[in-house]
Amino acid sequence: MNPLIEYPRKAGTPVSFRPFSPAVKVGDLIFVSGQASVDLQGNIVTDTFEGEFRRSMENLKKVVEDSGSDMKHVVQTRNYIRDPENVVRFNELYKEYFSAPYPSRTTITQCLKGLHYEVECIAVVKR
Repeated sequence: MNPLIEYPRKAGTPVSFRPFSPAVKVGDLIFVSGQASVDLQGNIVTDTFEGEFRRSMENLKKVVEDSGSDMKHVVQTRNYIRDPENVVRFNELYKEYFSAPYPSRTTITQCLKGLHYEVECIAVVKR
């Protein structure tokens, strides 16, 4: 295994039963896998768009922090929204987790089944 690649995970980090790591750390970069509205065992928790958004973002925050960073050090997000009509609400809620200058961002709609929202990110290690 390459010593420059780490797979950070602490107790309480949201995990999945699917074959992927919550985060991969390469040098000062942290690549966080898609975080959805799941509990600590990886079970989907269905809710309204806002409820799933908040659970997904709290899972993202936990994984980022467990990897040695915080939400202020997120440099890019990729957001997946099932229903395009939720984009306006998404933009409002997003500002609760990120502030200007915002991370770079991609938002894709009409792409999920069974979930309203999922998010992934790239962050830098907090020094």
